[in-house]
Amino acid sequence: MTYRTTVTRQFVAQHYLTVPDPGPEGDLHSHVFSVEATFAGPSLGEYDYLVDIDDVRAALDGAEARYRDATLNDLPEFEGYNPSVERLARVLHDRLAPAAADGPAETLRVTVWEDDEAAAGYEGPIVGAAGGDADGDG
Repeated sequence: MTYRTTVTRQFVAQHYLTVPDPGPEGDLHSHVFSVEATFAGPSLGEYDYLVDIDDVRAALDGAEARYRDATLNDLPEFEGYNPSVERLARVLHDRLAPAAADGPAETLRVTVWEDDEAAAGYEGPIVGAAGGDADGDG
């Protein structure tokens, strides 16, 4: 059995894909990204929370401030990478996971919607979580 807590956020950011023959996605363009951060774990903490939603909101505030109206290609965390929605999901995971590191949540799945029809995600361990470790193997 697993508990799950999800917090969402939207922000506008720009990017252009850097792959061969990207078509129109190779031109600078904007998306209204919708981010879903879903924390999961088998137990609740002292106050029957999986994660403190206020802590997650604060982490999302920081992520939104960083990426809102930014061109992802220009940011150091995307240097050397194609700034795909998949890569954005991984970057956001690594930025949001510390919000739950002191609690019972063990994994974080970040899903990023780039429009109403297309999304990509990344799921991984929360380093430092009760029951988890840096290798993510329990």
